[in-house]
Amino acid sequence: MNLFKIILLFSFIFCFKINAQNTEDSITSYLTNFSSDSLELNDVRKFGFPVSDGNSVKLLMSGHEKFEDLFEHINKAEKFIHMEYFNFRNDSINSLLINLLHEKAMQGVEIRILYDAFGNSSNNKPIYKEKHDSIASLGIQIYKFDPIKFPWVNHLTRDHRKIVVIDGIWAYTGGMNVADYYIDGLEGIGEWRDMHMRIQGPAVNHIHQIFVDMWAKQTGLLLTGAKYFPVFTNIGNTKIAIVNRQPRTNNQAIRQLYISMLNNAKKTVKIINPYFVPTYKIRKAIENALKRGVDVQIIVSEKGDIPLTPEASQFTAYKLMKKGAKVYFYQKGFHHAKIMMVDNSFCTIGSANLNSRSIRYDLEINTIVFDKIITKQLVDMFEQDKKDSYMLDLETWKKRNKWKKNVGWFGSLLTPFL
Repeated sequence: MNLFKIILLFSFIFCFKINAQNTEDSITSYLTNFSSDSLELNDVRKFGFPVSDGNSVKLLMSGHEKFEDLFEHINKAEKFIHMEYFNFRNDSINSLLINLLHEKAMQGVEIRILYDAFGNSSNNKPIYKEKHDSIASLGIQIYKFDPIKFPWVNHLTRDHRKIVVIDGIWAYTGGMNVADYYIDGLEGIGEWRDMHMRIQGPAVNHIHQIFVDMWAKQTGLLLTGAKYFPVFTNIGNTKIAIVNRQPRTNNQAIRQLYISMLNNAKKTVKIINPYFVPTYKIRKAIENALKRGVDVQIIVSEKGDIPLTPEASQFTAYKLMKKGAKVYFYQKGFHHAKIMMVDNSFCTIGSANLNSRSIRYDLEINTIVFDKIITKQLVDMFEQDKKDSYMLDLETWKKRNKWKKNVGWFGSLLTPFL
């Protein structure tokens, strides 16, 4: 009787495994019938990220392009200009911006600015109290997120977003703060590359809601109504999803974004990210894509603005190179863009780095753009930037400075904290 039970149990386990494998094969077969962008769109809706049709997008691929375009549209403002930035430096581009905003305030345009206290204090040209008060005296409403106060331990979460909304018609977001180095570069680093975008269409209201919620938390004033949230007809043909990481509200948003894009890739993944020390689950998603035969290409910079991080990024990229990724070390300055393109079909552009801080702690915003033309523009930029990079291989790594390799290994151990 006992022998019969044992045989029956093993038969059940065997049949269960066969059925499970058949189910997995059926799911795999089912998924192969769908394009990666349709699978991603399904995930986006499942995660609850707001999606809208009928948008238009203009990519701004340099500091010159961003500020020229931004200033042009600020001049068009008639109702309000809302800004939310991590780094709002007290330098020449900021002075030009404040002068322009003052002119608009004198015309009756409402100006509201939020900037991160830690981001401000950590740069070498911060806005001190006197400057802050002088800006406020110009009719500009300006507030710090999470002001620095004794005992200085309240800054685990930082507002790392970059948002501008003008009249509810145009929204800007991406990787660029307000700083001269987007135009002039930095001494010792060189050119500072980054990516931004201007959006028009229903997605503007989704982006604006993020700012409005933050403004209400900081000031107690809730902005509502058609003045701030106009009804849009179709402006273009681009579908956009907005990914907002809000601690205690949508903690997993950025991780869900990157993992789903990697999991849905069928042919190619192209990544540029300045602080490339992804957490374990995202690294596994990259490795799984490689196992499926996806062509994964990664650009990381040789130089950086934060000690230890460049070496840690390069060591992490090297480990992925050994698993089949094609890795390029960018040499023409510092590439600060945070972009990923999948199957030449859809892409993400935003503020979120591929590091623990962006994924687990900070306030971030990324867009997912379901548009082959916009994605191709980023892919073309990627291919151009490869010309200013060298491809990493085992021989190149062997010749690498031993000290840098050791620093990178040590930095990779700190992935949960970088």
